[in-house]
Amino acid sequence: MVHEKFYELKEKQEALLSRKNKPDENFYNGIYSRYQYPVLTREHIPLTWQYDLDKETNPFFEERLGVNAVMNSGALYLNGRYYLVARIEGNDRKSFFGVAESDNGVDGFRFWDYPVVLPDTCPEETNVYDMRLTKHEDGYIYGVFCSESKDTESPDLSAAVAAAGIVRTRDLKTWERLPNLVTLNSPQQRNVVLHPEFVDGKYAFYTRPMDDFIDTGSGGGIGFGLCDDITHAVIDEEKMTSLRKYHTITEVKNGAGAVPIKTDRGWIHIAHGVRNTAAGLRYVIYAFATDLNDPAKVIAEPSGLLIGPRGWERVGDVSNVVFTNGAVANEKGEVYIYYAASDTRLHVAKTDVERLADYVFATPSDPLRSPDCVKQRCALIEKNLKLLERR
Repeated sequence: MVHEKFYELKEKQEALLSRKNKPDENFYNGIYSRYQYPVLTREHIPLTWQYDLDKETNPFFEERLGVNAVMNSGALYLNGRYYLVARIEGNDRKSFFGVAESDNGVDGFRFWDYPVVLPDTCPEETNVYDMRLTKHEDGYIYGVFCSESKDTESPDLSAAVAAAGIVRTRDLKTWERLPNLVTLNSPQQRNVVLHPEFVDGKYAFYTRPMDDFIDTGSGGGIGFGLCDDITHAVIDEEKMTSLRKYHTITEVKNGAGAVPIKTDRGWIHIAHGVRNTAAGLRYVIYAFATDLNDPAKVIAEPSGLLIGPRGWERVGDVSNVVFTNGAVANEKGEVYIYYAASDTRLHVAKTDVERLADYVFATPSDPLRSPDCVKQRCALIEKNLKLLERR
């Protein structure tokens, strides 16, 4: 017999899933709209994933397999619908993936009946998370994610090794596991993104070279490398694209986020940057562009952050953090950027290709010194005051 508490909770959840989202009227920057409600939270997880519904075996209707957070999500726009492959963290700290689907991209996301079941081909793998989804010109949909294992050479129980796992699918239901990406000059990899087109007839990856699991060490920023065969992906050389710089939002580390969006002016990248503060690391989202014919060549890099944590987005398991690994553009040119807040819940910001390109290519770059930043701002003020005088 199904426990009666299930129907009570199901009714409450249905009200949440059916709630309409709307832009936050208190926020404006001309670049994007921030939406009032998160698109995915732990409350969106199907009750059948968490509770034993049988009244005989669960008389108190206690949660058996709890969920702590829903966050960093790959994104795909396919056949007029929006798909998120979200990172779901159980109460046991293990992460897994679940597919949620919506018809409008800002609300109504519902998880499929079962989470994603990846082929278990890496016995040393303990945790998986942060999948980027690439609809590649070879016909497959690829998922590139962090594959985490225990560092068996370290006595530290928290020491880990990060690699870039690769899977592919055609329907988000059946997944083929490929060997992990190998980068000959980087011992560890995280935040790896597969470029959606061949480059010189090869598969192209944006990488994040790391000396160990947490610190980038000698890694200078976001890398770029080519491989001949994605079924045994090996990158011999990584060029650097968007670089880490002193006293900027990328000072501690940066990494590729969403799959780049193609425009007539270049590839637009939405990435993350990290700096240190007295309260710990602060993650923000920034944008840059690379050349259409040479995706490793940065051609525009507007100053500062695109999205930073605001208000209650700053509160959660890992406070003062926003992070993205998924954005989509539809046939209307609308762009949806899915970003997690404080490693706890998933939000959306909406813009369009034209507006995003204007931001990336018309916003001045960071001159890297306070006196020059003041000159930059004073020039803008002077221009505006003269314009107002002519009215």
